[in-house]
Amino acid sequence: MSRFDRGRCFDPGSRSERKSFGGGGAGGRGGGRGGFGGGSFRGGGGGVFGGKKDKLNNSPGQHLRKPKWDLDALPKFKKDFYREHPNVQNRSMHEVEEYRRRSQLTVQGRNVPKPVVTFEEASYPNNIMDTIRSEGFQEPTVIQAQGWPVALSGRDLVGIAQTGSGKTISFILPAIVHIKHQPLVQRGEGPVALVLCPTRELAQQVQTVAFQYGRNTNVKSVCIYGGAPRGPQIRELEKGVEICIATPGRLIDMLEAGKTNLRRCTFLVLDEADRMLDMGFEPQIRTIVEQTRPDRQTLMWSATWPKEVQGLAADFLRDCVKITVGSVGLTANHKILQIVDVCDETEKDYKLIKLLEEIMGESENKSLIFTETKRRADELTRRMRRDGWPAMSIHGDKSQPERDWVLNEFRKGNAPILVATDVASRGLDISDIKFVINFDFPSCSEDYVHRIGRTARSDRTGTSYTFFTVGNAKQAKDLISILKEANQHVNPKLMALAEQAKGMFGKGRSRFRDKSGLGNSGHFNRNNYGDSRSDSRSGGGGRSGGHSSFSGGGRGSSGRGGSHMSSANKSFNSNRSQDSRGGRSHSQQNGSWNHMGSQQHNMMGGGGYNNYSNSYAHQAPPPPPPGPPPSHSNPPQPLMQQQQYNQATTYSQPSYQAYQQQATNSGQGQGQQTAGWS
Repeated sequence: MSRFDRGRCFDPGSRSERKSFGGGGAGGRGGGRGGFGGGSFRGGGGGVFGGKKDKLNNSPGQHLRKPKWDLDALPKFKKDFYREHPNVQNRSMHEVEEYRRRSQLTVQGRNVPKPVVTFEEASYPNNIMDTIRSEGFQEPTVIQAQGWPVALSGRDLVGIAQTGSGKTISFILPAIVHIKHQPLVQRGEGPVALVLCPTRELAQQVQTVAFQYGRNTNVKSVCIYGGAPRGPQIRELEKGVEICIATPGRLIDMLEAGKTNLRRCTFLVLDEADRMLDMGFEPQIRTIVEQTRPDRQTLMWSATWPKEVQGLAADFLRDCVKITVGSVGLTANHKILQIVDVCDETEKDYKLIKLLEEIMGESENKSLIFTETKRRADELTRRMRRDGWPAMSIHGDKSQPERDWVLNEFRKGNAPILVATDVASRGLDISDIKFVINFDFPSCSEDYVHRIGRTARSDRTGTSYTFFTVGNAKQAKDLISILKEANQHVNPKLMALAEQAKGMFGKGRSRFRDKSGLGNSGHFNRNNYGDSRSDSRSGGGGRSGGHSSFSGGGRGSSGRGGSHMSSANKSFNSNRSQDSRGGRSHSQQNGSWNHMGSQQHNMMGGGGYNNYSNSYAHQAPPPPPPGPPPSHSNPPQPLMQQQQYNQATTYSQPSYQAYQQQATNSGQGQGQQTAGWS
């Protein structure tokens, strides 16, 4: 049997052997060309250019039957509970327009209610008002001031506001009022209000707010999400709850298993809708919405307004009111001081240590560091803890008990440094985060806005630091726009990088260009800036043939994990040894020399390191200049040199294993021990 036949066969027992992690190469026909898409379990995938979708793959909610709703037969329900306060009635339209102009509030829709400027004008019940007063809030935020009257009127709503603007309370309080006017939920009935969230962290935080305001009103809520045991969640659902906060995947599991239903759901909230679409949840969202009655009230909340979110709103909302706080475009919180440091990739470690030394000297020093990959987060945290820095990490591979424990330690300040991937960039609501550090710039500018939005929550201020390298040049223009909109200083180096990127990325549609692409021109090589990463992150072998391929020994075009080299790589074979076992190619160039004085080059499958641009594809690298290597004003340093400021004398370095061992010794231990903590 050929390798292509094996790729087409479906053998459940060998599923794990054909799984591809590098993008491409896992599929039989159609594998080996994709750059970022990853492989598949059953062949035929192969990244973004892969083959057809396997018919054996299960689509979300395929076992759910689509209800046939008859509005005449459905029980009626009430959703308009708003009664305008006398102060609001007496407020002139001139005063209303002045408030909206001053607050950068834009409204679109028919008969939009006037905003409320005090909590008393919202006319909430006394038990809700008591909880609001106990929290010490002085006045509603802008999104609350306009969103509450619209939501309490029973209207569909689209709310667009930056992070930290109080969107959660904007829909939780109207949901409680809505629930209190409906018949009591009996055991086995589904929820009245459903809140969909993209991540479990956001779902947990929404549930915290729902519990806080629901306990005085006898409104029960439950939070269901993946990564946690199903049993307790099922038992809570079967008891009957009024509010269900859920991630899409786990909710569909519960619906398919018959553990709950959405027949009574008349209040639907899509929180962080843009993020859910970014994460590929649109099929799940549409499946879930089909299970709710069509005359429900729907509230959609988002920080941005891309075309995908607009399409979702057009399908799900009727006669809606759109509320926008700030600009419709991509904007950041104006209370955040944004500092961008244009530097070499090799300087980032050294600069991070110097920055943390200054931050740890502040009275408020809680810091959130973002990396682009889970591996980088773990490595950075491990090295920092080794040398006494009070750091912990969180990402999608951590178990749920460990994630909860890490966030709790971070909230309490026992570990004031948290290293995270973008899994925490949305919904992480910790009010006293003072600093956000983008160690790796995100892949899109929207994630940048949401990352730095973790600081300056409510009425606080904060600071963000961003390390921006030439590898991020394509996003320089968007970053400059965000900085200018927020009246922030723009680094001249960033402006120069944006101008250079305009020439690099502005011509043509071809992915590989001989004279104008990044890395293809000898006049603009990444190595001149100390960034040795390859320009292609293709794990699928790149485009075979021709010397302009930058696949860097990626996964080959065969269907077996890609040990096959593309012909472009063979042009480098003269002076190095190759090992392509396991889909990974390692090479070492003898006597090579790059700008930073390094003499070792690694070329890793799946988009690894390649220190040669296209201009050196058929010639040996230049010999090193005579004399010592050139000196630099900021020489790269090992990441974890012993610092004068030793956090080990200040912090006790909490560890998850120690926490689990202590809980086990006291008879309360749960979960399994995880590695990676010292």
